[in-house]
Amino acid sequence: MKCKVDENKADCNCTYPCEKKGICCECIAYHRKRGELPACYFTESEEKTYNRSIEYFVKNR
Repeated sequence: MKCKVDENKADCNCTYPCEKKGICCECIAYHRKRGELPACYFTESEEKTYNRSIEYFVKNR
């Protein structure tokens, strides 16, 4: 299956500049290894904090 990078980028709310933008499988794997969630789990205002911790996610639910 070919990655739909352009489609993914259109839906991606991440404002952090990185080489994984639009490559969801790499983004998820990266954050999982760090015990985090990717930007798409967060609201616009939460995403802007760059706090990707699971604790931050749970606290705001």
